[in-house]
Amino acid sequence: MDMKKIATVLAGNTIYALAVSLFILPGGLITGGTTGLALVAYHQFGIPVAAFIGVFNVIMFVAGAFFLGKQFAFTTLISTFYYPFILGIFENLFGHAAITNDRMLATVFSGLLIGVGIGMVIRAGASTGGMDIPPLILNKKWNLSVSMTMSVFDCLILLAQMLFSNKEQILYGILLVLSYTTVLDKVLLIGRNQMQVKIISEKYEEISQAIQSRMDRGTTLLASEGGYLRKASFTVLTVISGRQLSKVNELVMGIDPNAFMIINQVNEVRGRGFTLHKEYK
Repeated sequence: MDMKKIATVLAGNTIYALAVSLFILPGGLITGGTTGLALVAYHQFGIPVAAFIGVFNVIMFVAGAFFLGKQFAFTTLISTFYYPFILGIFENLFGHAAITNDRMLATVFSGLLIGVGIGMVIRAGASTGGMDIPPLILNKKWNLSVSMTMSVFDCLILLAQMLFSNKEQILYGILLVLSYTTVLDKVLLIGRNQMQVKIISEKYEEISQAIQSRMDRGTTLLASEGGYLRKASFTVLTVISGRQLSKVNELVMGIDPNAFMIINQVNEVRGRGFTLHKEYK
């Protein structure tokens, strides 16, 4: 893991810890994952949140290294030890002083921060450790869905917090989990969404060349046949950014106003010009 990815993992864990120390603990919110377990331990046994997370993360780290291998252990090493450390610092620094007394505001902002924080860690190719590890172990051993088992664990942890929470807190907890899950998905897709365009036209060769020369985007010609006239031709396939969509539409319509265009949004594109550097000949 290079220095840029390490810095991203540290920044993501720092944002996560800020959400917990600034909104979740002062606002009396409940959540899933390791933090949710720590809240149960804190309210039931008086164990400090940072201390519980530290010990639990080490146990899960050892389990992950044993079942999932050394490569996995290395990617989770930073989060395992850094997150409880920085959370402890923030707890001492801020105490339990609330930024806002509005529980809905606290839920929204903690969801945003947690989603961004976890998303940054995952985008760097690492794991936040803790309760992320059991679903991965279950997936490897019994091929159980990671997302499904994570959801089950989160629900069980939320139910465990009913011991010290009222019904309203449970509802806010569900809202928090849903919000950071949604933000996490969005963060993972930042910079990866692209538009796939298929162009059916008799002037496919001219359109293909224009896209390559005027938009600096690659094209692929797909053999096709009209369903009515049974005329053999080629369909131009290209992948562009959302910002280039209006330009490619203008370019195609300028060459062939009767061209038929199919536009789809794709979540991720890999290969030359996207995840690999372009080569010019």
